[in-house]
Amino acid sequence: MKFRLVLGIAVLLLATSGCTTKPTSCADHFLDGQAPVITSPNLAKKTTMLCFEGYAVTYSGVSRTPLWSAEHLTEKRVDEAGRLKRKNAFHMEEQLPPADRSELADYVRSGFDRGHMAPNGDMPTENAQYESFSLVNIIPQNPKNNQILWEGIEEATRELAREDKELYVVTGPIFEGNDLARINGRVLVPTSVYKAIYDPAQKQAGAYVTPNAEGMEYQTMSIADLEQRIHITVFPKLAPEVKAMKMPMPVPTPHGRRSAKSKPVEVDPPERQ
Repeated sequence: MKFRLVLGIAVLLLATSGCTTKPTSCADHFLDGQAPVITSPNLAKKTTMLCFEGYAVTYSGVSRTPLWSAEHLTEKRVDEAGRLKRKNAFHMEEQLPPADRSELADYVRSGFDRGHMAPNGDMPTENAQYESFSLVNIIPQNPKNNQILWEGIEEATRELAREDKELYVVTGPIFEGNDLARINGRVLVPTSVYKAIYDPAQKQAGAYVTPNAEGMEYQTMSIADLEQRIHITVFPKLAPEVKAMKMPMPVPTPHGRRSAKSKPVEVDPPERQ
């Protein structure tokens, strides 16, 4: 009887100890709790929104990629993520219908990296890190973009989160033109990649865009211009005047070995018709 009583108390203590931290809800990943909104009917076809510990995502069964991944990036989260060792754990997402989801086999010998949208380097726990390797969060990304310039954009974003304490971030692919490639005949290859940022401390916002290709040229733009280009309202509750004004964007800071050969160069985005 005494053994059962002690065991019961131990189980109760374990159960209650897990309730001391409020679990992340899906709304916690979004500015003012409002998820991005897809404004193009064609882009919105066969989409599914999923929520994870470190990010939320809307996935397209047409492209078999995410269309956006959203994070609330804080100084504390960045510091915790920096203490974790990366453990590659790419996996298909079983929550998706088999016909819609991408598979590990799609990327084999494709010539593309499995590029994170919500970065593994932003994830503060082993579970969050594991979930970031779901293919629901992955695009076919040019290796020399993913590993050099894009890595520098991710690191510049984390540094800004350290300085200003928190950011809201939405990252995703852009598909432009009529001659788009698919790897393994299934997963659509983005033409560009974007990262949108809102900085509550500064009450300012802006976005990076890079071609999904080798090179060190990138663009920065206002949220209003980005939303027009990608047909997604990334921050639905953000005031129009904040969307219209691009904040000063940190220069990307690649730190890989190959990054020393050249430096990131900001170029003017083409004028939209």
